Amino acid sequence: QVRLAESGGGSVQAGGSLRLSCAASGRPLSRTDAMGWFRQAPGKEREFVAAIKWSGGNADYADSVKGRFTISRNNAENTVWLQMNSLKPEDTAVYYCVADGPDIRDTCTHFSISCAWGQGTLVTVSS
Repeated sequence: QVRLAESGGGSVQAGGSLRLSCAASGRPLSRTDAMGWFRQAPGKEREFVAAIKWSGGNADYADSVKGRFTISRNNAENTVWLQMNSLKPEDTAVYYCVADGPDIRDTCTHFSISCAWGQGTLVTVSS
């Protein structure tokens, strides 16, 4: 079982930047795995943000963050990062790191039993 630990959340003014980190431990990640980020704003449903496959290839982003957020990974360190630029108040949410197979956006959106979740880290963007 994969265990995930996020860090890097905090408070920032609109237009600022934050970088989230997620370290995976437990079973080793394989080329068929993927990691990503979801978020949940107050009073809203949890939503997909970004994902990246451990084997490489293009990352997947929600339309709301394209061009502002960048997901990256380090396979050797079992770590994934989310660089968030040009932050907006509507980006305020608890951000969760996830790990699953290559269909991670679908499986984690539907809370598949195979999807591992971190404990979440709060990002607050003030106007």
